[in-house]
Amino acid sequence: MAKRLESTPKKDGFRMPGEFEPQKQIWMLWPERPDNWRSGAKPAQKAFAEVAKAISQFEPVTVCVSKEQYASCRNTLPRDIRVVEMASNDAWIRDCGPTFLTNDKGEVRAVDWEFNAWGGLFDGLYFPWDQDNMVAQKVCEIEYVDTYKTHDFVLEGGSIHVDGEGTLITTEMCLLSEGRNPDMSREEIEEKLKEYLNLEKIIWLGDGIDPDETNGHIDDVACFIRPGEVGCIWSDDENSQFYEAARAAYKTLSEATDAKGRKLKVHKLCMPKNYVTIRGDFDIDYVEGTIPREEGEVSIASYMNFLIVNGGVIVPQYGDENDELALKTIQEWFPERKAVGVRTEEIAYGGGNIHCVTQQQCK
Repeated sequence: MAKRLESTPKKDGFRMPGEFEPQKQIWMLWPERPDNWRSGAKPAQKAFAEVAKAISQFEPVTVCVSKEQYASCRNTLPRDIRVVEMASNDAWIRDCGPTFLTNDKGEVRAVDWEFNAWGGLFDGLYFPWDQDNMVAQKVCEIEYVDTYKTHDFVLEGGSIHVDGEGTLITTEMCLLSEGRNPDMSREEIEEKLKEYLNLEKIIWLGDGIDPDETNGHIDDVACFIRPGEVGCIWSDDENSQFYEAARAAYKTLSEATDAKGRKLKVHKLCMPKNYVTIRGDFDIDYVEGTIPREEGEVSIASYMNFLIVNGGVIVPQYGDENDELALKTIQEWFPERKAVGVRTEEIAYGGGNIHCVTQQQCK
């Protein structure tokens, strides 16, 4: 039976491990919103299926799906991928799912953050988000994992990366946005993160590259490769919309030290050579409150939005001339793992990528 705990992870000796640490499985949600995913979400579902199959080469995958889409999802995915019925508002489990924790005994718990669709009534992307806000609890009930619930604190998993040794990186653009925790100071937000993820140091980058969708999540910009080392996006093109943010992030990380006093080693990762733009009619069901997407619109597409798994790294590919370079660079970062590329334009059209649609459960 999964219990709701009244203490905090730090008090109980639990921490968020780095993504490169051993994992039990990966969780995903099946896309179907016709006001976000075009053509009844069929192109997106094909992309999600390819991501799930790529991950399943390395570790188990569980895909959660509505009762309406269960049969279609089950028949689309191979039998070695578990499919469970679960209601949700959309498919971004990185942000609405649990953040899993571990301790020195190998026990697993999780944080169930408040989720408000990236900004709530201030600048959130959809309403309601009530089913998404229950996803973390449902996942933990299935796995018999005890949880810590932050009733008074909003956070998405895509807004944080940790090294597993007391250091977290995030962006001011996201965590200090008015739609998250407007009544909390930066210092109060830091204390909450330290208490619930067992941290000693927060490294704040200024801006992300996705202000309109997620208010600048870190997982498009930088991540820990291993303790003491981070990857960061980079562009030499002064005309790129990502040029300034990438250089600012690189400078901040290059000057930073982690919780153990190590000066970070920072590795550069290219951006796509060309903007990933929507091609063809974006035939969605328009509803009130949904911002329509149109042909030619630029989607935020970063190779940094990859997922580290046991023995592998699943990397976005866009049919861009820099695809091969990005895959080669990431393979060099992780010589002990196999870098696998998956075409994910359809996920980018919906507002995210591989890291956004996955959530790792630690062992």
